[in-house]
Amino acid sequence: MTTTEVIQVALSSSSLIWNFSWLMLNSLFSMSQKEIKVLVLSLLITTSIASGVVWLVTNYFLDELLTIIQLTHPQDSQITALISFGERILTPGEVAPAKKDGVKAMGGKKFAQAIAHLNVARNLNRNDPETLMYLNNARIGAKTSYTIVASVPIGTNPNAALEILRGIAQAQNEINTIGGIKGVQLRVGIADDQDHPLLTQKIATQLVANPSVLGVVGPYSSDVTLAAGQVYTAGELVAITPTSTSWKITNFSPYIFRTVPSDVISARTLVSYMMTTLQKKNAVVFFNSQSNYSQSLKSEFVSSVVQEGGQISGEFDLSQPGFSPGKTLSQAIKQGSQVLMLAPSPDTLDRTLQLVQVNQQRLSLLAGDNVYNLKTLEVGRQQALGMVVAVPWHIHSRSQSSFSQNSRQLWGADVSWRTATSYDATVALITALKTNPTRLGIQQALSSPSFTADGAVGQIKFLKSGDRQAPVQLVKIIRGNRSGTGYDFEPI
Repeated sequence: MTTTEVIQVALSSSSLIWNFSWLMLNSLFSMSQKEIKVLVLSLLITTSIASGVVWLVTNYFLDELLTIIQLTHPQDSQITALISFGERILTPGEVAPAKKDGVKAMGGKKFAQAIAHLNVARNLNRNDPETLMYLNNARIGAKTSYTIVASVPIGTNPNAALEILRGIAQAQNEINTIGGIKGVQLRVGIADDQDHPLLTQKIATQLVANPSVLGVVGPYSSDVTLAAGQVYTAGELVAITPTSTSWKITNFSPYIFRTVPSDVISARTLVSYMMTTLQKKNAVVFFNSQSNYSQSLKSEFVSSVVQEGGQISGEFDLSQPGFSPGKTLSQAIKQGSQVLMLAPSPDTLDRTLQLVQVNQQRLSLLAGDNVYNLKTLEVGRQQALGMVVAVPWHIHSRSQSSFSQNSRQLWGADVSWRTATSYDATVALITALKTNPTRLGIQQALSSPSFTADGAVGQIKFLKSGDRQAPVQLVKIIRGNRSGTGYDFEPI
């Protein structure tokens, strides 16, 4: 049961109890003395239960309840404050005075001042994509431009958001440096959707209502893409998600595309590795039943294992309140499991890493792309050695490509697969804009069988389903110094 459902049940139960108590009290005057004693006792019990329910809601779910109310009924000004083209800072962390001054100048449309300040800020922190986006927007100033918006989870997953923004900022910087799209430069806005379905729908409504916005890169998770996709479809505005992998997005809408392979491809690739390389056929799966992505990867993995003649000895829900890594692992081992398949969502990654520690390398480890992050290396360490993760791309598999070399020069560090697929989503929109710079023109261009573009992950080409024709890259955790943790993800 979700937090929202728990709150609804608790409030409904409390209301019913108080109504029942009131009805009993109204009948007090027609009862005998003995009946009155029974009634008073019943009321005391009822009041205690009701008080307990209210206490539970107040102490455990109040923050969630207030969040739900705010996300369901936000003011227009609150939504506007989450969208920026340079007039406000959205990304977290320490902010240099030069960046603050640049953003203030952008808000006042003093573009020359903004350029000067943002150039200083850019030199102080090369790895900040927000500064580079705002700098390019400042250079455009009040001139005619084509506008797209990045819908990213800054408030809830800032690291992933920054990875995505780097890919978009790199593509924007490259096209604007060579004069733009047939002489018209690309302006990019940022929307902090916090990876929340309701909030993202509100943001999508504002973007649809803004005729200058011609395309969207995002959202981040599959659940949010499916929710916001309804709004984008109704408003006939294309959104290209670089990170949503659920099979439910396939054929979901003619306005929703993705530059990341679906879970079907990832699951089959992992199963093939398990069967042929590991020579193992019995797996246990850990997933989050509250996540569309996690459920999707789990179901596709299970189906593929069965089709290949393997066995699934168990499925465990990481989102259960009483989840115990030790107990579930012991149960899996008793059932003959040889492989741990990890399909967590970001909010269940901590429990997943506890499981990795408890496993002590007894069972082989396979995982979905959400496990690919620095935290896995920092926490997993020795116990995560040998874990195989399915991702769309790895920089060492294409180290000599122009994208890899340019990204290192631009950001001063290696970038992740999220940066590469976000770059490709932006390149796809840029290519479509060259054909017909309208919302309808972009949709028609991307849907055309003849559409192609050169991206970081390879050729960008979409199927009728909106999916991209692209393979999956398997990476393994090994000892290394590139990440600074003593461990690295390296291509197999």
